[in-house]
Amino acid sequence: MAIENKVFEKLERLSREAEAGGGAARIQKQHDGGKLTARERLDLLLDPGSFVELDKLKTHRCQDFGMGDQKFAGDGVVTGYGTIDGRTVFVFAQDFTVFGGSLSGAFAEKICKIMDRAGEVGAPVIGLNDSGGARIQEGVESLAGYADIFLRNTLFSGVIPQLSAILGPCAGGAVYSPAITDFVSMVDQTSYMFITGPDVIKAVTHEEVTKEQLGGAMTHASKSGVAHLVAKNEKECLAQLRHLLSFMPSNNRELPPFGPTEDPSDRQDDALDAIVPAQANKPYDMKEVITGLVDDGHFFEIQEHYAGNILIGFAHFGGHAVGIVANQPAVLAGCLDIDASIKAARFVRFCDAFNIPLVTLVDVPGFLPGTSQEYGGIIKHGAKLLYAFAEATVPKVTVITRKAYGGAYDVMASKHIRADINLAWPTAEIAVMGPDGAVNIIFKNEIARAADPAAARAQYIDEYKEKFANPFKVAELGYIDAVIRPKETRGKLISALTMLRGKRQVLPPKKHGNIPL
Repeated sequence: MAIENKVFEKLERLSREAEAGGGAARIQKQHDGGKLTARERLDLLLDPGSFVELDKLKTHRCQDFGMGDQKFAGDGVVTGYGTIDGRTVFVFAQDFTVFGGSLSGAFAEKICKIMDRAGEVGAPVIGLNDSGGARIQEGVESLAGYADIFLRNTLFSGVIPQLSAILGPCAGGAVYSPAITDFVSMVDQTSYMFITGPDVIKAVTHEEVTKEQLGGAMTHASKSGVAHLVAKNEKECLAQLRHLLSFMPSNNRELPPFGPTEDPSDRQDDALDAIVPAQANKPYDMKEVITGLVDDGHFFEIQEHYAGNILIGFAHFGGHAVGIVANQPAVLAGCLDIDASIKAARFVRFCDAFNIPLVTLVDVPGFLPGTSQEYGGIIKHGAKLLYAFAEATVPKVTVITRKAYGGAYDVMASKHIRADINLAWPTAEIAVMGPDGAVNIIFKNEIARAADPAAARAQYIDEYKEKFANPFKVAELGYIDAVIRPKETRGKLISALTMLRGKRQVLPPKKHGNIPL
């Protein structure tokens, strides 16, 4: 009996040591920096009492540089599984109080184990990142550990959702795992990501920049597009991840969870009938259209601070999750540019991978002109969005609210790239280009010969508008399935999505396509 008691006492002691992380002083330092510990974060992320820890007692194997005398149970990362809203998820939380959260071979093995289990059972993986990077004392073993994680990020991409929260430093090779995952959330002022830090940049290029300027949350949310969500604190960040997960299935073989609503499917919003201005060049806020259509007016926007000329995010129609892609005429007139094309293309591909139907709202005058766009590769980047929509086999419903000009009409989930149902408001204008530009080309000689060129030009513009600044010609061709009153849009969308719920469409047999990266 005494021997058994000693064993139990040892188990309890080791367990307490693991839960203490790097010790009280380091935990206090973490709190003083406005950050939570790894275990506190998991308590907020997961349903109460649901966390089951794995490899709690695992330690590193390094004996060099005095590391043999420095061992902590768990080795700087807490791993396991639990539930969010009753659904199983696998998690890892890096512990900055232990070796600065640096990654060792054992650390990587713990993460790879839960990723493998997640892939086998079909459950999401959520990584909470707070790490100083590779553990230098382990040399190439730590680099190999990163690559082992990257491989699993890649193999499970499109199989199970992968979410990342950046809750402190994430530098060097460590950034690539979050970058491969589906969504990245950062905390303003306390998290940052970069390949090379300010000191290296100063030494090599003589630029002086702070960590926040170089790789802070708002930098990546507004400039690079690396961050999809920004939170003001860690509690909000973890709540965002819980909410985000509610729109997606646990794996690529399931449908998204149902979101109960009392919002009537046939609800009509009279305000939508008047939302598009009479003047074709006057902006309006597409977010108002979206909130007027979706269940309970709730739109969970993604990448709100990046490429504002296009909107992406999740919502529900009749309780069913959808992904929304919408031009924003209030920013750059809703033109497609490089950043907007990349932003929307990746979102479309995520939704397609996880059986989330796509609703596209179109008001696009074309691609943004200019040398910076052409030199930056707008041709290949714009083609990414075209490729993504054309490849997607999930239900696709498109509504043209106003302008749909030129190649941008084709790209924005048109009938010609396999959209299932295409609707248009009476205010829709579908043509190769706007009336002014078209008249300057078609009637160039007639205008030049006219006694009053300005009057002649105005007349030709009116004629062009009469023919093309409406959706009826396109409806005659069958490229639009119906012209509808704006206030009826919600009911029409829910009807179409309900009809398409059993849709089956396959791509030609192939290893994979070659999207223009």
